[in-house]
Amino acid sequence: MDAATTLAADVLSHHLWGPPRKSWGIEMTLLSSIMRGVSRYSHLADIDTIRMLMSIGGLVPVPSDALVTPVTFSVRRRKMRGILENLDAAEDGHRELSGEWVVGKKTWQRLQAEWKARKEGKISGKPKRKERVVLYLHGGAYYMFSAATHRLITIPLAKYLDARLFAIDYRLAPETRFPGPLHDAVTAYFRLLDDLHVPPENIIVAGDSAGGGLALALLMYLRDNDYPLPSGAILMSPWVDLTMSCESWDSNAQYDIVPIPQPGDHLNPVACYLGEHMEKYLTHPYASPLFGDFKGLPPMLIQAGEVEVLRDEITLLAHKAALAGVEVRHELYADMVHVFQSLPFLETAKHAFASCHDFVWNFLPQYQSRTPRSLDTSAEKSLEDEIDNDAARVVRGDGTETGAGREAMSETRRDSGSYRRRHHSVSPTPTLQGYEPSWDSKYLSSSSDEECDFEGSTLRRSRSYMFPPSNQAPVKQSSLSKRPSLQRLRSTFSAIADVASVSASDTLHLPTTHVHHPSADDIPPSAPSSRRRNRIASVSMSTTDEGPPEPAIRRSQYSHPDISSLCQQWLSSGPANQTTTYKPDGAVSPQLSHKRRHSRTMSLSGYSAKRS
Repeated sequence: MDAATTLAADVLSHHLWGPPRKSWGIEMTLLSSIMRGVSRYSHLADIDTIRMLMSIGGLVPVPSDALVTPVTFSVRRRKMRGILENLDAAEDGHRELSGEWVVGKKTWQRLQAEWKARKEGKISGKPKRKERVVLYLHGGAYYMFSAATHRLITIPLAKYLDARLFAIDYRLAPETRFPGPLHDAVTAYFRLLDDLHVPPENIIVAGDSAGGGLALALLMYLRDNDYPLPSGAILMSPWVDLTMSCESWDSNAQYDIVPIPQPGDHLNPVACYLGEHMEKYLTHPYASPLFGDFKGLPPMLIQAGEVEVLRDEITLLAHKAALAGVEVRHELYADMVHVFQSLPFLETAKHAFASCHDFVWNFLPQYQSRTPRSLDTSAEKSLEDEIDNDAARVVRGDGTETGAGREAMSETRRDSGSYRRRHHSVSPTPTLQGYEPSWDSKYLSSSSDEECDFEGSTLRRSRSYMFPPSNQAPVKQSSLSKRPSLQRLRSTFSAIADVASVSASDTLHLPTTHVHHPSADDIPPSAPSSRRRNRIASVSMSTTDEGPPEPAIRRSQYSHPDISSLCQQWLSSGPANQTTTYKPDGAVSPQLSHKRRHSRTMSLSGYSAKRS
């Protein structure tokens, strides 16, 4: 059965007998089918083709704008110790690394106002607000993707955290083998500390998939060599076991969007990453963090999808880290696939980002070992010079550059008023309110007014929906009626075709068709009357009673005995950590394990949006 026939059969099955998972829309059914097809034929392609094909996914709507500033810097010797000593000694200052700063529009306007007010002497002394800076490590099985391809994650994450985020383009396999990517991640971290003067307690390391595993490797390396650790880590579907020993690799393969290499595939990501030293490094903690020691690591937010192939190893990760005394918040999202946060048509993705906000601004202050500091003048000046320059560009949430420079981001809203009127009581902890619509706003550039608003000191109720405290009944809200399946299906295929054509043109240097987008002068006078305000469908989430599925060993001769022992320990003694399993509809209440019971309040606000 060819790919087209399989896709058609899956669509027909979705409409006749229902989706593969209860909460899936046609978008998820299509995406799952397409990605399973990529897996089946990956052995027929080379690395460049696979990288091109994987760049067309996402089914991308367009959220509001953010500011992205590309950065290139020289890699110099930093007297690294341990496994990176020889790689560091070989640096002569000629090699360069690149990355990009991502700042949400409201964060940018806030920073601009504060910088201007300080220069004019309107405010003095140390800022009350303890700024956070995020170092983001993208996923892609160590041989695909970049900082730019992950803007569907980095843009909303920067907005929800009201923070400046730096995403590094570490070197990829097979051109660069382990531990080369770790060397680049450590270099980026030291650059934040030494060159930009950001205190380690103000830094949060985040990553997805392979980037999540790399983030853990970074933490372990820093601890092992007595370097200062960041304040915490956000790990989205982290890949932590390159032995692929857990049973969920098989049981969830029919649902997940992770392409699983076929036996003997020359593009096996583990072989590409470890090369000829596979036996030596396969269970090295910096390559497979699940085999490492977690003692002394900072607090972690670990998010996973219920039907992703990495589910079991992530469950074991949370368990093992908690056993070592790490403060862990483990979240499992029902029916969700690998790195579902990158799929903006999923309302659950918004909940996951809101949880990131709560983790950083409410959870971390209770458990991190050192309190974040106000950034001193040298740090703020370094960050301002790095981000606020002519290279900065306004980028939409789908990663597309608008062509506008930073001047467009500096424009304030008509009702913004003066700096003093807007910031007369600046809270050191931002609130979370509002985010742009996703799938129901199909491909229309959303207004900048739809971005998160973090001003004020208390969480405010929204007119659309909110997450209630765990001891209250869910707030009933009206929701949008579902669009007809045929219309949604047409939009989905249109999205795939549009994104595919853009990616293929960029990769293969094909001529692109220029589409005329009407300007303000092209819109007839009657157009304003078509503007309407819409509410987003409710995203109340509830927890199940059963907790996470029991992790199990894979029925394979290649399963590692250490992982088997860890599974047996989990089964015999129970999980050492708290796990919250989220399902659509209902109230949020954490499912506590019998081993450790902490009182942790989830303060997640509501959202509102308007569409034109």
